[in-house]
Amino acid sequence: PEIVSTPNFVVEVTKLSNNQSLVFDCHYPEDEIGRGEEDDSDIFAIREVSFQPTGEDDWKDTSYTLNTDSLDWALYDHLMDFLADRGVDNTFADELVELSTALEHQEYIKFLENLKSFVKC
Repeated sequence: PEIVSTPNFVVEVTKLSNNQSLVFDCHYPEDEIGRGEEDDSDIFAIREVSFQPTGEDDWKDTSYTLNTDSLDWALYDHLMDFLADRGVDNTFADELVELSTALEHQEYIKFLENLKSFVKC
């Protein structure tokens, strides 16, 4: 089977004037992987959205995180448009899959070479 890497990724949109970031936790849903370009649907999805104080590492402990399963679809579509306006769209997601898959292939080959030399008598 062909190895295709579909990593989760996080997008932070920072507004310096109020020292906050809007954070999107994104993933590739299983049913969208490998769909053709003739389909207009998004190949990635927003899993969670939250506000993060800029510069804080432990924000998840204190910030409210909204799971998009309970989000109104119109608002969800606006958030996807918000990301697309900033270059996070299907083109970006495709390029991320290509880059991640290439890296995964390199690591896989390296692993096999190391395995071969390890088990070689």
